[in-house]
Formats: sequence, C-alpha cells, structure tokens
Amino acid sequence: MSMTRLEWGQRTHLMGIINVTDDSFSGDGIVASDRGENETVAAAVRMAAEFVEAGADLLDVGAESSRPASYYGEHPPIDTETELARAIPVVAALVARFGARAMVSIDTTKGPVARAALAAGAGMVNDVWSATRDPGTAAAAAEAGAYLVLMHNKEVAEYPDGLFVQVASWLRERIEAAEAAGVARDHLVVDPGAGFGKTPEHTVELLHRLAELKAALGGLPMLVGTSRKRFIGDLLGGVPPAERTEGTAATVALAIASGADIVRVHDVTQMMKTVRVADGIVRAEPRFG
Repeated sequence: MSMTRLEWGQRTHLMGIINVTDDSFSGDGIVASDRGENETVAAAVRMAAEFVEAGADLLDVGAESSRPASYYGEHPPIDTETELARAIPVVAALVARFGARAMVSIDTTKGPVARAALAAGAGMVNDVWSATRDPGTAAAAAEAGAYLVLMHNKEVAEYPDGLFVQVASWLRERIEAAEAAGVARDHLVVDPGAGFGKTPEHTVELLHRLAELKAALGGLPMLVGTSRKRFIGDLLGGVPPAERTEGTAATVALAIASGADIVRVHDVTQMMKTVRVADGIVRAEPRFG
C-alpha cells in the first residue's frame, strides 16, 4: 500500500523520474521495440529499487513524453490505450514492491490513465496541463483522495502582461478549479513549470522569484522540476542532457533555499546528496552520519 500522506516543511521530498517511454528528451526512457511488457516492468523495478535505496520517497511514472515541442520538435501523442498499457503494469509493480517506502505518482494528462493508476495504488497525479486538457485527472484525484500536482504550462512562450503575474494568476485559477472539483487543498501541489511554455530566460526568472511565487500562491507546497533541462545546458554553454548533473544540483539546492517541497530528478543518487546538504543548511536540522 502506498504512503498516504506527505509531511510538508520538515524536509524536501525527492521524486525520481521513471520514463516508460521511447522518446524522453533526456534519453532515459525504458521502452524499446525489442523489449516486451515484462521486460519493461522489470527495468522499471530495477530503476525504482536504485531510487528508493538512494532515498527517493516519490516515484513518478510517465508513459508519454511531455517534452516541449518548441525546443525538441513535434512528437506524436500516444492514445489512451497505449498509455494505459505502458503505465499501469509499471505502477502496479512499483506499488507492490515499494509501496511501503515510497509513493507512486502518475505523470499523465488523461483522466482514464490517472484513474487506473490510482486504482492500482498510486497516491499522486502529476498533470503537466493542470487538468485543462482533461478535467478527469482532477476528478480522479478527488475521488481517490490523492495528491494533485498543478503545473503551469503554455503553448507559446509569450507573456504580454508579465511572466510572474501571468504564471501566478493562471496557477491560482487552476487551484480554484481543482478545489471546485473536490481535491482537498492540503492535497494540492503547485509547479512553476520550468521549461514548459517558457524561454530559458523565463525559467531563470521564475526560479529567481520562487519564494515570491510560493507566497503568491498561498504557501501551497511546491514541486520544482529542473533536472537536465535545456536552460541548464544553455547556462553551461550548450552541453547535452548527460552533462547537466552539476547544473541540476545547483538548481535543486537553490530551489530548496527558496522553499521547494519536492524536487523531481533523473539522477537520484547524486541529487539525494544535494538535498541532504541543502536541507541541513536551509532547515537548520543537519543529519550527520
């Protein structure tokens, strides 16, 4: 059985990314043409075991790439049936194996996928479109008493009324809509959407103002996902995703200093060390040894 409650403010929760895809921007998708369902599930279990052993307490399973088309090119969406077939066996396996130690999250914009994952034991829905593409994701979270992550997103990276004002306003609207759909406020998590509908300059501005954004959203817990993203590569002179680990660590530490409650990462072992040191300093409760 998955964890049922997350405690905010005591420490930063680390979320490990498990891409059940064949086209992740970071190259870590575990779906391949020569790998059947059982092999895919086994690969996900191996990855999750490493994550949980390293200290991750959230496992985010996604079966459709959400990489921004503006930077990585158009990619065909997958249908609901394909997403269900990829994601749900993995969710069920991870809940069965690690549910006592980590909460499983489903990264989806589709209501039927969210509902099936929650029925399989997931405890969180991570929707990169905040239930605007399909209100069913919020409805599923409400019915299951699950957590719902509301991420800011936009098709075009244009903010005529100002980036911060528009992001904060949009997220406030999504918070209100989620509450109206029945999701308890203490089960809502907000995400500024680093790299989604934003230029690298936009993302840096939001990260610079992260504490201000959290306050503007009523202090709701915040998830920050910067891992291996393009703006880090740009800041480092154009390095590829595989060479962005240290840059990611810098963003993780600074996000924690600005009030992040969850950090979503690919490199769990390295980032857990970053989280422990940052938490020890920021929260003044170091764990030595």
